[in-house]
Amino acid sequence: MSAARFGKRRLLAGVLWAVAASLGATLALAGGAPATEPNQAGRVPLLSPQAPASFGSAAEPSPLIAIFNAERAPGEDASSFGVVAAPRFDVSAVAAEAPGAGAARPQGPSSPATGFAAATAPARGDSPDLDDNTPPIYEPSATAPPLSPMQSALEAAMDRLVVRSDPPNPLGGGDWRAARAAIAAFYAARNYEPVWVGEAGLTDAGRAAIGQLERARDDGLSLRRVAFPRTVGAGLAADALADAETAIASAVVTYAEQATGSRVPPARVWPLAFPAPNLVDPGAALAETAAAPDPAKRLADFNPPQKGYRELREAWERLLAPVPGASAPGLDLAADPPAADAARRSKRGAAARIHTASADAALAFAALAGQRAAILANMEMWRWEPRDMGERRIEVNIPDFSVAVIEGDAVVRRTRVIVGKPETPTPIFSNVMRYVIINPSWQVPDSIIRKELMPKLGALSRRGYEVKTVGGRLTVRQLPGEDNALGRIAFMFPNDHAVYLHDTPARDLFDEEARAFSHGCIRVEDPLSLAEIVLGGEGSKWTEERIEAAVGGPERTVFLPRPLPIHIEYFTEFADEFGELQARPDIYGLTRKVEGILAQASQD
Repeated sequence: MSAARFGKRRLLAGVLWAVAASLGATLALAGGAPATEPNQAGRVPLLSPQAPASFGSAAEPSPLIAIFNAERAPGEDASSFGVVAAPRFDVSAVAAEAPGAGAARPQGPSSPATGFAAATAPARGDSPDLDDNTPPIYEPSATAPPLSPMQSALEAAMDRLVVRSDPPNPLGGGDWRAARAAIAAFYAARNYEPVWVGEAGLTDAGRAAIGQLERARDDGLSLRRVAFPRTVGAGLAADALADAETAIASAVVTYAEQATGSRVPPARVWPLAFPAPNLVDPGAALAETAAAPDPAKRLADFNPPQKGYRELREAWERLLAPVPGASAPGLDLAADPPAADAARRSKRGAAARIHTASADAALAFAALAGQRAAILANMEMWRWEPRDMGERRIEVNIPDFSVAVIEGDAVVRRTRVIVGKPETPTPIFSNVMRYVIINPSWQVPDSIIRKELMPKLGALSRRGYEVKTVGGRLTVRQLPGEDNALGRIAFMFPNDHAVYLHDTPARDLFDEEARAFSHGCIRVEDPLSLAEIVLGGEGSKWTEERIEAAVGGPERTVFLPRPLPIHIEYFTEFADEFGELQARPDIYGLTRKVEGILAQASQD
């Protein structure tokens, strides 16, 4: 081992040891918690056997990042690190995310309930994770044996990976620089032992991973910017094996990041798109895939699990399949009359038929390409949704003008809705419905007061409105009644957008096919039936008959016996209850924007 490399490894060992010692001291002082007991060797273990895989706090830059960012003296080679510089990786955006307020991280099948499941399901006791496949953690020490030629080659390959500059970002909107650092940290933590290749070529894990990477197109993913080997022969030099290992690891991370939604950030598409995609941590994605009994399945599971996504994926695969006879030129001319009649046809007539056949083929191809692009865009928007949407939930599909109560994959109830106009659109977000208001009053939003009610303030009090000035601010409140804009019932899920579901006195608008008429809230055609379901169904005391009997009385708040996740979505392509593919108008133009971003990414 060279002096430079040995010094680098000693420095890494010292940094990690200091972090572990500091962590142990902190735990000993926090709330009287006992410090971790030393093991028989007298050392505090870096991780307990039950601890999940961890790559450090996002708020605290990893010491590995500092090493990778160290300034080099002139003429110093890439494998020599003499100083630890201040890290230049931007982790502030990740560190600022409060738990539960941002993108949830997808876990393996045995992970405890998180997100909407944790918010709406009864708590359950902790139990050991029998499927925990956390890879062993390498604890560096100053007396570590020299690296093998393969390990040394892989260490040098990681150095090159971290410092190189790749203008085409394979993650789209993701952080490719941070992802490369995470890959290098993964291999440093395992002493540069390879996962995907060995002296005999591809390992079993490597073959499984490559098999799934080659099927990336089936999920609409693109790995064209991360070239990876399809086969690796035996007897290759260490440098070649290290390059193959690096390429496969980069492809694995790219697949996982794209599958969890890195390519198209919602805010880039629309300022009123508020979903938080479940972007997987690149180091965790690599560790989980490497440790999985079936790396191909683990990779595939980074894609959305919802039925709606799976149905679009099936439609996408059907559209990718070659159409029998589609490539045969002149197919439409096969039905020409016998030769004797054909001889009497003019050359001009034959040319016209050829032109017509070509035009028809072009139109058919354009229609097919348009359908493919729309389905791919909607598959991408499924990546915006929480992986755990709740077993029992409410889904509003804006382009379909519908709301559905869903249990598992089954639709319990579906009814028509009215959504926001293009100039006052309904935003896209997820929340939790907590209570229902019977005979609601309506606190008119300031924007509606300014734009629509200011000239009518004098007449509002005669129409059941309460007009006040509170602290210098004009407020308008419509009292409960038959003409109330919220109708008889409002379904509340407190949010920053002042959007909720409610009844409406304007019933005739539900007869329209395109129902984008509101200021952003969602009007429900059959609110009594929906209220009965969300308040517990026929088995509860709040039957539809009792709800209807309460209508017309005082304003009343009824809390749901179990809060329901609600997801306001935007899908122009979807399969209905019978499995038939449906297409809806792109009323806010979001599908076209996603199509454009994906198309641009494929051309860069």
